[in-house]
Amino acid sequence: MNASIVNGRMKPLILITNDDSIEAPGLHRLVEIAAEFGDVIAVAPKYPQSGQSSAISVEKPLRINQTDDYSGARMFTVSGTPVDCVKLALNAIVPRHPDLLLSGINHGSNSGNAITYSGTMGAVLEGCTNGIVSVGFSLCHHSIKADFSLSAPLVRDIVARVLANGLPDYTALNVNIPARVVPAGSKVCRAARGHWSEEFVRYTDPAGKPFYMLSGRFVNEEPDMTDTDEYWLSQGYVSVVPVTPDQTAARYIESLSQTFTI
Repeated sequence: MNASIVNGRMKPLILITNDDSIEAPGLHRLVEIAAEFGDVIAVAPKYPQSGQSSAISVEKPLRINQTDDYSGARMFTVSGTPVDCVKLALNAIVPRHPDLLLSGINHGSNSGNAITYSGTMGAVLEGCTNGIVSVGFSLCHHSIKADFSLSAPLVRDIVARVLANGLPDYTALNVNIPARVVPAGSKVCRAARGHWSEEFVRYTDPAGKPFYMLSGRFVNEEPDMTDTDEYWLSQGYVSVVPVTPDQTAARYIESLSQTFTI
């Protein structure tokens, strides 16, 4: 790819990935939006990879396949996880260090503690670890036919603001979008504290042997708190949660040092 020059300046290089696969409508909508701001390369899993978090493929050959361009973007599939996509993109596909990494738009919420499991956000944290300004977008609607048009203007605005202003060092954004409404705006907030209940459903196969399928629902443990993503999503706002790959509980270092420093 030859870098585009506009008004004497090189256009930003934007790397896009997801965990829903190269075929996902949410990825196509994000490519369309990003193409307004720079040169876009999409590197996404060949098959859906939801729930892969920051998983990488070990002792497994990974294959890259270039597919048809879409909305001016070069499109590639990788036979691995979202993090595999980012790693391979940086090592074997992109011509230079990307100015921005976008992941999504995910079909389904990544609010609360979902970032622990999310392949969408695993890719974002991988980008952040590699010094790329990174943002994950998720629509709170799991259907493959979900309508992304209502939120497109706000996604476009966030992309523009991130390109113009950057993000703090070693910090990325987890952006969740309410479904079936035109967002009332956006709010920077924290992730709600909660847990998943009834996570597996037991079934019996024709041979009479039991098997289990993942199910469950997110239980917000602080429903009355008004500074969380779950609260603002319920009010029709887009939630913007700053996240970091560094999971150090820094506020407890001093107190725990009194117990564990030997």
